[in-house]
Amino acid sequence: MRILSWARAEWKHGRRNRELFMLALPAVTFKLIFNYLPLVGLIIAFKKYNFAKGLWGSDWVGWDNFRFFFQSDTALRITRNTILYNGAFIVLGTVIAIAFAIMMNEIGRRWLKIHQTVMFLPYFLSWVVVSYVTMGFLDHKSGFLNQLLTFFGQDPVRWYETSAYWPVIIILVYLWKSVGFSTLIYYAGILGIDSSYYEAARIDGAGKMQMIRHITIPLLTPLVVILFIVAVGNIFRADFGLFYFIPNDVGFLYGATDVIDTYVYRSLRVVGDIGMSTAVGLYQSVVGFALVLTTNYIIKKINSDNALW
Repeated sequence: MRILSWARAEWKHGRRNRELFMLALPAVTFKLIFNYLPLVGLIIAFKKYNFAKGLWGSDWVGWDNFRFFFQSDTALRITRNTILYNGAFIVLGTVIAIAFAIMMNEIGRRWLKIHQTVMFLPYFLSWVVVSYVTMGFLDHKSGFLNQLLTFFGQDPVRWYETSAYWPVIIILVYLWKSVGFSTLIYYAGILGIDSSYYEAARIDGAGKMQMIRHITIPLLTPLVVILFIVAVGNIFRADFGLFYFIPNDVGFLYGATDVIDTYVYRSLRVVGDIGMSTAVGLYQSVVGFALVLTTNYIIKKINSDNALW
């Protein structure tokens, strides 16, 4: 009887909100097809996939596909690069985006659209286009930076043969392309703050920096925490386009630019084993999921209001 009464209540709830369910149907269908149905394919991580035998007929190999990654000589290096780069992206991207959002909130509305367009435009450029822009700056013969160094009497630098410079180059290119999008998110959060807080603080004699410190930043903290938790979940996943196209896949730079995604791509381009690729993807997803749970747990212990759940 309980099940029957529950089913009736759910049916009535569905009929009352059928318009909302219809609006959500395209998004739910998209998620189902592209995010949940492919989960069946994770079984390939534990098989030696054979196109002739198919998904279910291929031979089981247990954890052999995972050994491809963990037993490689470069596993520690590429894992370190992936984590450190993503950590730098999270910290620097958040700080700079918040700073830009606060500055955009302070400028006049007349110039706001111009600043938004200039900052947001790089986000729509593909990494292939950005790689050519980067090459225009770093090319040994005709690059802008080397011409500038030559003008001041310095020797030109072979940027694509010197790995020491590339951690800084990668981070700068990432920030140039992506910080505008993050800025708009935080700027939208600032616009959602009740203006009465600022009016009350202004009456009490608070200055701009005091209002930013005691009103803007504290009220932005929940949004920052949510985006931080999501970013931590992807800390084991690198942006393939950034790390493959910007250094032009130059072997001299692998020590500073090689990450999990580019290493797996190059390895499987030669080996051609789908099971190994699926195993690494599953490893990244499981670790990311565990990091999200751990980060949310820690934040909940510190301040439960800022946690996702």
